[in-house]
Amino acid sequence: MAANSRLTNAVHALAWMALAGRRGREVMTSEEIAASLATNPVIVRRSLGELRAAGLVVSRRGAGWSLTRGPESITVLDVHEALGAEPLFALHPSSPNLECPVGQGIGPVLAEVYAAADAAVRRELADRTIADVLTQTLAPQETT
Repeated sequence: MAANSRLTNAVHALAWMALAGRRGREVMTSEEIAASLATNPVIVRRSLGELRAAGLVVSRRGAGWSLTRGPESITVLDVHEALGAEPLFALHPSSPNLECPVGQGIGPVLAEVYAAADAAVRRELADRTIADVLTQTLAPQETT
């Protein structure tokens, strides 16, 4: 099972936009954002479209994209939810054998485990902002 990198790409894009904002550039094109991600601008526009629907960014026709609020008020959880947050884990796609002693009771047990794991991830994502990510990203570069 491959990991989904949509959250990583979206957080990267927002951090890049936040850095541009710090440097006096409030609007960036999808091509400029895509260059930082080393990806196709169409992929960037798709992600930014979802972020726009969630109110995290705004697009200006012919000009580009900008954050709707400061990066210190956008959490990684906000981004995760904007992208259609899905549960980390899922139960069996079909019912297990209910005649099996494990198959009879594993669903509720794993549902509880998975709910706790999801809650822990959500707490961590809610505790980190785009500004935090940008600050930590730039920290090693600022010391060299």
